[in-house]
Amino acid sequence: MLDPHRLTVFRAVVASGGVQAAADNLGMTSSAVSQHLAALQRETGLVLFERAGRGIVPTEAALVLDAQSDDAMSEWSRLDRVVGDLRDGRSGRLSIGYFASAGSAWMPTLVRRLSAEYPDLVLELVLNEVGQRGRLPDIDLVIDPPDTPPPHGHRRVDLTEDPFVAVLHRDHPLAGRPSVALTDLRGETWISNDLPRSVGHRILVAACAAVGLRPRFSVQAQDHHTAIGFVAAGVGVSVMPGLAARSLPASVVRVPIDPPAPVRHLAAVVRQLGASTAPAERAVQLLQDLIAHPSGLRGRTLGR
Repeated sequence: MLDPHRLTVFRAVVASGGVQAAADNLGMTSSAVSQHLAALQRETGLVLFERAGRGIVPTEAALVLDAQSDDAMSEWSRLDRVVGDLRDGRSGRLSIGYFASAGSAWMPTLVRRLSAEYPDLVLELVLNEVGQRGRLPDIDLVIDPPDTPPPHGHRRVDLTEDPFVAVLHRDHPLAGRPSVALTDLRGETWISNDLPRSVGHRILVAACAAVGLRPRFSVQAQDHHTAIGFVAAGVGVSVMPGLAARSLPASVVRVPIDPPAPVRHLAAVVRQLGASTAPAERAVQLLQDLIAHPSGLRGRTLGR
């Protein structure tokens, strides 16, 4: 069985480019680092480094081992944190994956309430819009069609639908309308507000294609906060989920989109945790209450 500490030392050498640099970063002596590398090579039966001048370089086998050990080291680190929590008397840990607009709209209030009710609970919040590796969070907020099956060992809790809205400068000719059609924005300078391969961007592009519209994205903002800033400066218009357009500067307005408007389906994918499910179940309840009463959760105490 591979020694996790030796793997940590090995990965530090690969990342830093040399034994001495890894030793300095790890607070070890260079001879101790070399001993760990030699022991790991004996354990694996692999040649992991080759001489190059006065230093060493990783072999192809070392690069593969380094890349493939990411998930295992992440899980070991998680297990190490669990042991630390148990040693310090903390009752448990709950990880929640979220996307950006949910992070700004829901997470601060959710964390405040959950921490108040479970003061010994360790919360881990993970932005899930980048590629996830290893173990999924205990609760993963996702943007998926309603019929999307959850991963094995999880259940899906549908939370809400999130229609897209047009975000316009207040001086825009369409800003005073009660609603607009996507085709009303033909010829406008569009500002993207999400990553090109994200679910939300694909939903928007598909909705535009359905009405014969091909948006001209002249500004690649790729996040809604920056996109709103461009709109406020009068650069162009943006079409984004309503959840992302909750807080707008005075110079910007949001206008509903006529049917068929693009819409995101938001859900929580919840790990079946076994006997200790109370914090996870409570987190889902708080989310549902926050969505149903977005203006009331901050100012009142919720019963369990």
